[in-house]
Amino acid sequence: MIAVGADHAGYEYKEKIKELLKTMKIEFQDFGTSSTESADYPDFAHKVAEFVASGKAEYGILICGTGIGMSITANKHKGIRASNVESIEAAKLARAHNNANILAIGARLTPWKTVEEIIKVFLSTKFEGGRHQKRVEKIHSLTNL
Repeated sequence: MIAVGADHAGYEYKEKIKELLKTMKIEFQDFGTSSTESADYPDFAHKVAEFVASGKAEYGILICGTGIGMSITANKHKGIRASNVESIEAAKLARAHNNANILAIGARLTPWKTVEEIIKVFLSTKFEGGRHQKRVEKIHSLTNL
């Protein structure tokens, strides 16, 4: 299960992502928005992050103008590792090294064809564990401060 959300700037990409997920036979839940009318990105980032953090979805995909606000907001949730990604290589490394569980995308910065590949790579790349595991554990540990 993938949780998907966008603000007005990401709405059109969100709709394309839903079609892509359907062709990949991947279940998803849409957390809005439902149009290009102005909407506040934190509202959708919080919903997607809560759904992923609860274990109801394995991954989340958030889309806004830059992906920045979405990733900042999602990362406020315990257990979330949202990565703002603009390249295929970054998508691969976000999963392989950081065990990212939410992908944030900037619709105004990343062409659709690249977004399509980013999503495919993000969803197909496995976390490598090993030396990266202890680093990921430190992300959520306040005792390391």
